[in-house]
Amino acid sequence: MIRILRFNDLFVSDLGWLKSRFHFSFAEYRNPDNLNFGVLRVLNDDLVQPRQGFGRHPHQDMEIISYVVAGGLTHQDSMQNKETLGRGDIQYLSAGTGITHSEMNEGEETCRFLQIWIFPEQKDLTPNYGSKRFLESERLNQWLHLVGPREEIAVCQDVNLYVTELTAGKSIRFPLAAGRQAYLKLIEGQALLNGAAMRHGDAAEIIAEEIDLRTEPGAHLLLIEMAREGV
Repeated sequence: MIRILRFNDLFVSDLGWLKSRFHFSFAEYRNPDNLNFGVLRVLNDDLVQPRQGFGRHPHQDMEIISYVVAGGLTHQDSMQNKETLGRGDIQYLSAGTGITHSEMNEGEETCRFLQIWIFPEQKDLTPNYGSKRFLESERLNQWLHLVGPREEIAVCQDVNLYVTELTAGKSIRFPLAAGRQAYLKLIEGQALLNGAAMRHGDAAEIIAEEIDLRTEPGAHLLLIEMAREGV
């Protein structure tokens, strides 16, 4: 089963300094019928204006991953971590028993990043932070494993994040194992998912289907793979 969600149908939040598309119920978008997909609780496609950002705020009992698409994102937290990440980089925050942090665009161009929240495997974990920088060549026409339960940056849940940038005319597959499901985000470009057209910003819920992606103009895609609910 594949269900495609169109970018233009997603809820739009516009605060001036921040413009977001919410894939799931979040903040002022209240929808009890769209709370999550498996352990994926939040996926926000955020545009942060220069010299703006999310001031210091708390989190608890959530695994939070940020994938930077454009510009620079500066993270600072109560564990004394501070760094700026750019395109293709990720930061990971296991909020656990409680942590405060800020995410700011300290640059002169708009920052676009994907904010991803995942339910942890258990509550009251010890807070943790990690990040990693990647070369474009590592994701070019191949799946790059960003985070997972047994990776260098280990998320506290049975979930894996992959990314790829396909050049014009390329294709790629992902063999979704039995008992697994995936959420696919088309970050940039256009692609065919098992023959169905997807455009910039679209997403898809995928259950019990092998994933076959093809592109003519090129495409940048994020795949969130996890255990299937009820299996």
